[in-house]
Amino acid sequence: MLIGEVARRSGVSARMLRHYESLGLVRPSGRTGSGYREYSGDDIRRIFHIESLRSLGLSLREIGRVLDDPGFTPAALVGDLVRRTRERIAAETELLTRLHRIDAADPGGWEDVLRVVALLQALGSKSADVRQRAALSSAGAAVPVEALVEAVLGETEPNVAGALRWALARSGDGGPALLSEGLDSPVAAVRERAVRSLAELPGEEAAARLRPALASPDDTVRGYAALALGARGVAEALPTLIDPRGVAEALPTLIDMIVQGRNDTDAADALGVLAHDSATADRIATGLLDRLAHDTTGAPARGRLTQALAAVPGRTASRALVELSRDGDRAVALTAAYLLRLRGTR
Repeated sequence: MLIGEVARRSGVSARMLRHYESLGLVRPSGRTGSGYREYSGDDIRRIFHIESLRSLGLSLREIGRVLDDPGFTPAALVGDLVRRTRERIAAETELLTRLHRIDAADPGGWEDVLRVVALLQALGSKSADVRQRAALSSAGAAVPVEALVEAVLGETEPNVAGALRWALARSGDGGPALLSEGLDSPVAAVRERAVRSLAELPGEEAAARLRPALASPDDTVRGYAALALGARGVAEALPTLIDPRGVAEALPTLIDMIVQGRNDTDAADALGVLAHDSATADRIATGLLDRLAHDTTGAPARGRLTQALAAVPGRTASRALVELSRDGDRAVALTAAYLLRLRGTR
């Protein structure tokens, strides 16, 4: 079969067939009387083998080794191809993500494009100082919120993380939804960064995204969510946060934090904020008193629970303090008596 017919049937151009011949990959088995290349059936099968291996990403040099070395095993080469392909996909995915973010910034000209590119590069810098400066300079700039969320969820330096959360709070819409996805991350540190960032975002959407976090199996996530929602209970006057259901969801976590001594002062302050009416105050006081009466609650925890009653107004809290002023634990009794005196001066 002549080269033109081989090219037509195989889909490989005559020019490429000549290139294969120059590399020694496939040589026509014969020549016609006029000197034209003539390919045998074995030659054509070799051409199809070459094209099949090219489709896997092998170089022509690698293909030559595969076809000419009977002892060559594919395992190492295929493994290398898998690694190279993954690296290429990762690089292309990173490029696509960057292009999407530049497009989302809606640049008006190439100066805007270059400005966004510079900020994105700075946010990914190995230098903490550079990342922090980029975060602080991004406020008001056309930096896509996705880039800020990705940066804040991956940041390990506290100062940089704080700057990123500050920038994210000023970035506009979209942040709460993206951060809430981090609450389900398999990495505990990412979950903590997500909930802390949500806690610092203003607005009803961030609060709404925090509500499901009260049921998280992660103690840290539950704790930050409860503190944030407790603080917002009155500060933002959000009905969804100050209704009895919202208090009921946050109360166990806040009391647990007091018992465990984990951000217990903040937890007590949050309970005081949530105690915005007599019914809610009585519910909180009852919850604290129930935990005080629990057999497994140790002395330090009982002292912290007693102190937490200071922030809770109402008759139930006052009656609890009267009872605790006669407690067998002297430290608890003295704390309760002191708090009663303070209430008497109000």
